[in-house]
Amino acid sequence: MATLGDIGVAAAINILSAFAFFLAFAILRIQPINDRVYFPKWYLRGLRSSPLSAGAFVSKFVNVDFRSYIKFLNWMPAALEMPEPELIDHAGLDSAVYLRIYLLGLKIFVPIACLAFAVMVPVNWTSGSLQGSNLTYSDIDKLSISNVPLKSDRFWTHLVMAYAFTFWTCYILKREYQIVASMRLHFVASEHRRPDQFTVLVRNVPPDPDEPISELVEHFFLVNHPDHYLTHQVVYNANKLSNLVSQKKKKQNWLDYYNLKYSRNQTKRPSKKTGFLGLWGSEVDAIDFYTSEVVRLSEEIALEKDKITKDSRYIMPAAFVSFRTRWGAAVCAQTEQCRNPTIWLTEWAPEPRDIYWDNMAVPYVSLSIRRLIIAVAFFFLTFFFMIPIAFVQSLANIEGIEKAVPFLKPIIEVKVIKSFIQGFLPGIALKIFLIFLPSILMLMSKFEGFISLSSLERRAATRYFTFQFINVFLGSIITGTAFQQLDKFIHQSANEIPKTIGVSIPMKATFFITYIMVDGWAGSAAEILRLKPLIFYHLKNFFLVKTEKDRMEAMDPGTLGFNTGEPQIQLYFLLGLVYAVVTPILLPFIVVFFGLAYVVYRHQIINVYNQEYESAAAFWPDVHGRVVVALVVSQLLLMGLLSTKEASHSTPFLIALPVLTIWFYRFCKDRYEPAFRKYPLQEAMMKDTLEKAREPNLNMKEFLQSAFIHPVFKVGDDADNDEMMEEWVQEPVLVQTKRRSRRNTPLASKQSCSSSSSED
Repeated sequence: MATLGDIGVAAAINILSAFAFFLAFAILRIQPINDRVYFPKWYLRGLRSSPLSAGAFVSKFVNVDFRSYIKFLNWMPAALEMPEPELIDHAGLDSAVYLRIYLLGLKIFVPIACLAFAVMVPVNWTSGSLQGSNLTYSDIDKLSISNVPLKSDRFWTHLVMAYAFTFWTCYILKREYQIVASMRLHFVASEHRRPDQFTVLVRNVPPDPDEPISELVEHFFLVNHPDHYLTHQVVYNANKLSNLVSQKKKKQNWLDYYNLKYSRNQTKRPSKKTGFLGLWGSEVDAIDFYTSEVVRLSEEIALEKDKITKDSRYIMPAAFVSFRTRWGAAVCAQTEQCRNPTIWLTEWAPEPRDIYWDNMAVPYVSLSIRRLIIAVAFFFLTFFFMIPIAFVQSLANIEGIEKAVPFLKPIIEVKVIKSFIQGFLPGIALKIFLIFLPSILMLMSKFEGFISLSSLERRAATRYFTFQFINVFLGSIITGTAFQQLDKFIHQSANEIPKTIGVSIPMKATFFITYIMVDGWAGSAAEILRLKPLIFYHLKNFFLVKTEKDRMEAMDPGTLGFNTGEPQIQLYFLLGLVYAVVTPILLPFIVVFFGLAYVVYRHQIINVYNQEYESAAAFWPDVHGRVVVALVVSQLLLMGLLSTKEASHSTPFLIALPVLTIWFYRFCKDRYEPAFRKYPLQEAMMKDTLEKAREPNLNMKEFLQSAFIHPVFKVGDDADNDEMMEEWVQEPVLVQTKRRSRRNTPLASKQSCSSSSSED
C-alpha cells in the first residue's frame, strides 16, 4: 500500500520533472535561433522581427546576455499581465473563454479544499477505525472516509459537506455561465463585419427536373425572401481536386528541397529511388522526377477543374445563401423554410475558416446512417479498450510486476525504486496507452459528416470525455488491481453498481494522485517546452527553407486542441468533485494543476497558438454540462459508498442532491443556452442600422460573393483560376423559372414547397 512518503517521492519526481521542463524552456526561448518556435503568433501577425538579422555572428544564434538567464521565470508574470479585453482582441473570444475553464476550476476547488481540510480531514483522521482493524491500509486511507467506522454519526459531516460543495459548485457554475453568455453577446455585438453574419447554409435542396441547383436555390430565395436575398454560392464536390492540390504541394516541397540541395553542391545532381518511401525501385534524377510529377499533377488539376465547371454531378444539393442584412440571415437561419421539414434545411453558415470542406460533399441523407455506424463503433471501442487498460494497470503496480517478473522482486522492493513505481509508472503507462485515442475519435467525427472544425472538435471532445469517464475513471477503479471485479461489476444488478464503485474509490486515490501529477503537472510543463515543433522547425529550416515565406511556413504554432484539452480538464473536475468528500488529500493536487495550467496556456495563447476559427465560445454549454455530470456522478457514488458504511440515517438525505442538481442544469439550460444557439433579431437590426448609417455605399455583394468558395478555387498558380472564379461569382440579378407550368408566377414550385395545386 502506498504511504504518504511514497506520495512525497512521487510528488518530488514530478516537481523535478516539471522544473526541468520549465528550465529547459526558459533557456531555449531566449535563444535567437528559437525565436520563431516560441513566439510564432507575433511573426504571423507581422509584429515581431527576427533577431537573426542583426548583431554579431554569435549573438544571432546564442543569447550572450547572462542577465536574462537569471530571470528565467519572468515569463510567468508576463503571461498574466495582459488584461482579458486585450486578450480577446489579441487571440479571440474562444481562447479567452477556454482559459476561464481553468479559472472555473480554481474558483470551485480552492474554497472546497480549504473547507475540506478544515473539517473533513480532522473528522476522518480522528475516527481511528482502521487502526483497530486487521485490514491493510495506508496513511492516505487514514485521511479518507475509510477511517470512519460503520454506522458512525460522523457521516452527517460528510452529508453536510456534500450539500455545501454542491451548492458552491452550482453557484460558481451559474455565475460563470452568466458571465460567458454576456461576453458572447458583447463580442457578437461589437464584432467586425464577417461573411458568416450574413450567410446561411441551406442543405437537402430537393432535385428539380426543370432547373439546375444554382437556379433553383436563387428562385426559391427570391420568392420567399424577396427583400433580403442577395446572392448564393453552390457547394461543389471538390474533394478529388483538393486531394490533387495537396499532392502537388507535397511534390513541390520535395522539388524545392532537391533544388536547394543541388544549389548547395552542384558537383552531383541528387537522385532518388521510385519505390515505397524511396527504399527500393529504379534510381532516377530527383529534380527531373519531381518536376515531371508537378507538371503531371498540374494537368490533372486543370482537367478536374474543367469537369467541376461543366458537369452538374459535381454540384451538391446545398448552397451558401447570403443576405443583404444580418436580420434577414437571422430570420432565415432560425425559421422553417418549408412545410416539409426534411428539405430546404437552413442553419447558420460556419465562419469561412471554420468550414471542413471535405464533409461538404457528404450527402445530407447519409448523415443519420453514418452517425449510427459511428455510435456502434464507439461503443465497441470504449468497452473493448477496457481490457488492455486493465492489463496495463495490473502491470503498473508492485504486485503485478512481481507476479509477471518474479526475479526482479529484490530490486523492486528497494525503497526508492518502489516509490518510483508506485508514484510514477501507473500514470505514465496510462498516458502512453491513450496517445492515439484523440486521432481515432477525430476520424470518427469526420466520418459522421460534421461540416465545421468547431463542431468536429466538440463532438470529438464529448466522446473523449465519455471514454475517459468509462475507461480511465471507472476502468481504473474497477479493474486496476483485480480483473475479476470487472466480471462482478458486469453481472450484478444496476442498483448495486454505485456500491461497487463507491467502495473502490478510496482505494484508488493514490493512483489518481500520481496520474494528476504526471499528466497535469509534468504534462503542462512539457506543453510549454514544445519539443516536437522545435525539432521539426530546425529540420525544415535546414533542409527546405529558401525564402522568408518558406521560413514562415516552417513554423508550427499549433492550436488549443479543444477536442483533447477540454475533456482532460473535465477529468480533473470529476476527480476533484468525487474525492472532495471521500479523500480530500487529492484536492491540493487538483488546485496546483489548475493554477499551473492556467499560467502555461495563457502564455501559449498569447505567444504561440494560432487560432484556426472563431466560434464565439459556442462550446461553453458543453463545458457546463460536463461539470454538472461530474457533480451528479460524485453524488451517486457517495450514496453508494455511504450505503456500504451502513449510514442508514444520513444516506437518504443525499437523494435530494442529484434531483436538485438536475433541476439546476435545466434552469441554466433554459436561461442561458439560447444565447449560444440563437442570434437575437434585436442585435441584428441594431448592427444593420448602425452599419447602414456609417457606410451607406457599402457594396455588400462584392464583400460576400467569393467568401464561401472552396479554397482550392481561390489559391492556384494557373491562369484559368481567376477566370473560373469570375464565372462562378457572377450571377444574374433575377433568374426566371424554366418550368413550363410556373413560368409566369411568382410562387414556388411543388418541389420548392408550394401548395400542391394542379398544373395548367
